[in-house]
Amino acid sequence: MYFGESSAIVTGGASGLGFSTAQRLARRGARVVVVDLPDAQGTTTRADAVASLGEDAVFVPGDVRDPDVAATAVERAATGERGGLRRPLRVLVNCAGVADPGKLLSKRGPLSYEAFMHVLSINAGGTVNFMTHAAEAMAGEELDGEDRGVIVNTASVAAYDGQIGQIAYSASKGGVASLTLPAARELAASQIRVMTIAPGVFETPMVAGLPDAARESLSSKTPHPARLGQPADYSLLVEQIIENSMLNGEVIRLDGAVRLEPR
Repeated sequence: MYFGESSAIVTGGASGLGFSTAQRLARRGARVVVVDLPDAQGTTTRADAVASLGEDAVFVPGDVRDPDVAATAVERAATGERGGLRRPLRVLVNCAGVADPGKLLSKRGPLSYEAFMHVLSINAGGTVNFMTHAAEAMAGEELDGEDRGVIVNTASVAAYDGQIGQIAYSASKGGVASLTLPAARELAASQIRVMTIAPGVFETPMVAGLPDAARESLSSKTPHPARLGQPADYSLLVEQIIENSMLNGEVIRLDGAVRLEPR
């Protein structure tokens, strides 16, 4: 796939794994549409991050669960022009998500239905929302090599070995992992591939705020390399997935062989 003639959407693309992915795709020449929540005081901070990607990057602030936000992002990507050339939507990377903790039974009482569904609606529902809109646009495009488009979703190793307090998070990421194969089988008729990455313990804004001792403890849990995963590790795999047409219908653990302990 020739990036310079394509557009890409990255949800959660203003920070962390998503921003690294947006940077990499922009460097390869793709027109990148970043979807992320607006900042509390407006869109300045996240909009500035997207602006750093280049004049061709677009920021669409909004909630990934909102069908109108997905439709707007797809429209901005699929109809974008640069130099008089239309660049079709070829890539969707879903990175947006939340990791709100919650036990079935805690000192505050049972896990509420609302708290559980909040996480599922963003992590699983938001992913599917963007998949449906992007797939519809991709299916109407001409083939680029063997593909019309590629969808890359983000699960987590918590889908397989979730820790205590990750009931909602593990369920949501397990849902993203489980939908990979049926989605790939369905969209194969349109020559659209679907892959999922399940990151391990990565350097994210949340982890960056932990004390040094806590960060070192997390790093030591990964057998090799004994470090936190970097956003560039994730975005490199996204790039490799896009370029390798035989990667389809699979979940790849990107974790340095880590297996999460119960706590």
